[in-house]
Amino acid sequence: MSWFRKKPQPERPEPAALAERFWTRWFELLPDVAAALGEGEPNRVENQLCDLVADLHPDLHFALERGGRSIYALVISGQEDPRLRPYTDAWKAAAPPDDAIWEFHDSVPPVPDPTEVTVNLGVHRIRLADVRVHVQVDEAAGVVDVAVHHPLLRELDPAARSAMTFLPLDATLGERLAGRRLRRVEPAVDAPADTIGLLELRELVHRLAG
Repeated sequence: MSWFRKKPQPERPEPAALAERFWTRWFELLPDVAAALGEGEPNRVENQLCDLVADLHPDLHFALERGGRSIYALVISGQEDPRLRPYTDAWKAAAPPDDAIWEFHDSVPPVPDPTEVTVNLGVHRIRLADVRVHVQVDEAAGVVDVAVHHPLLRELDPAARSAMTFLPLDATLGERLAGRRLRRVEPAVDAPADTIGLLELRELVHRLAG
């Protein structure tokens, strides 16, 4: 019998070093990204951006979006996974200042008015203005349990239904506040008796958070 020694895996660089490498490569790629976005073809740089973010950490998610203050926003999120927080923290700390063209977020930010957003899911166009939320507040714990309803939830497959349960909440509160203040989240295929709209939910959670 022959015994083989397992080849040692190279040590992963520290998050700060990976973040610096990310930003060096980002600026190298930026002319191609700008051209693709300017021509309405972001898919042209999707593979390069996927590789860039995966080099920072393979479990991170990213999105190119319209900015709130800038024209574009780059969002890199660990979806509140504590394992990934050192990488997103280092990435954000090394990021250039926001400017007129780009802003950078290490979690999904809230949109100014979620009721103006329409989401395309397959053949469905889903207006977030039609989302209603049943809320149970635990004042002592400072958290909220929610059931999210939209008239089209019944027509969606399970994956799309799950997406349409969490997406309105992230759009309303931002990923980080939603992660801290929402405890139990579930879809409500049938409309609950007592519900509020997304802007009312934002006001309630902000008041709870102080």
